Amino acid sequence: MIDVSCIGILVADVIAKPVDAMPAPGMLERIGCIETYSGGCAMNAGIDMSKIGLDIAVLGKIGNDSFGAFLKEELIKNNVNVEGLSVDMNNQTSASVVLSASSGERSFLHCVGANATYDYDDVNFDVIEKSNIVFIAGTMLMDAFDGEVAAKVLKKSKEMGKLTVLDTAWDAKGRWMDVLRPCMPYIDVFLPSIDEAIQLAGGKTDLKEIADYFFDCGVGQVAIKNGKHGCYLRESASAEGVTIPSYTVKAVDTTGAGDSFCAGFITGLSKGFSFAECGRFANAVGAHCVSAMGASTGIKPMADILKFMEENK
Repeated sequence: MIDVSCIGILVADVIAKPVDAMPAPGMLERIGCIETYSGGCAMNAGIDMSKIGLDIAVLGKIGNDSFGAFLKEELIKNNVNVEGLSVDMNNQTSASVVLSASSGERSFLHCVGANATYDYDDVNFDVIEKSNIVFIAGTMLMDAFDGEVAAKVLKKSKEMGKLTVLDTAWDAKGRWMDVLRPCMPYIDVFLPSIDEAIQLAGGKTDLKEIADYFFDCGVGQVAIKNGKHGCYLRESASAEGVTIPSYTVKAVDTTGAGDSFCAGFITGLSKGFSFAECGRFANAVGAHCVSAMGASTGIKPMADILKFMEENK
């Protein structure tokens, strides 16, 4: 049995650090390192959960190129099921150049590539049938999949008896709820970041009002990633909101922080944690993520994360 199937984007991240200023045109600036890591919401969260100790499958699309081979190899190396990977013979694997500043903040140059062509016919429902939880990661960055297709996959997953979870990415096109609205009635647990949540809720900034808006759209439960403030949780429309504070750690690289939070939260759901315990565990996984270079490098097995939580109450 597979604990979680992660459907979404896979990206090769070329990370340059530290980049505190861009060189003038034609000039060269020396930096500390340039390295290639696996990235993309589904891949990050999938590897994170596998490292924590869950049985994971990742479903998505790569190109027939060296970046695609690298990403598939990374998944296999991290004990992730790759039966649901599709190969696009006409488009390159999605890739990002990540410019990471000394502060840990980062900027991105992104090529969508094969992620844009992932569609309903690419979804391996045999893998989903063997899964307990279906997590869609990277909504707003999958041109063929976002919107009605994603809603169709979520609906079918729920009909198959699966718990459904969804996280969004930033929508540079500004479509927001035009894309997500069809999906909302089929999302059991919604995990947006605060910046994305504000946009999706039409500019509302009060966390209770934002969560109320999502409940009105049909989601079952809401957990909003709120940066240094931790997370805001609402277990149901009638429940009170709860803020779970973040852990204080030195941020080395924030790449994949949101994905690691989702990985921690979904791990909690898989293990039967209470909603608040899911939030605490998710914050702890996020703290491990930002403590090392790369999206998944700092993630440790569950026992180590629970020990960290006990030592950092």
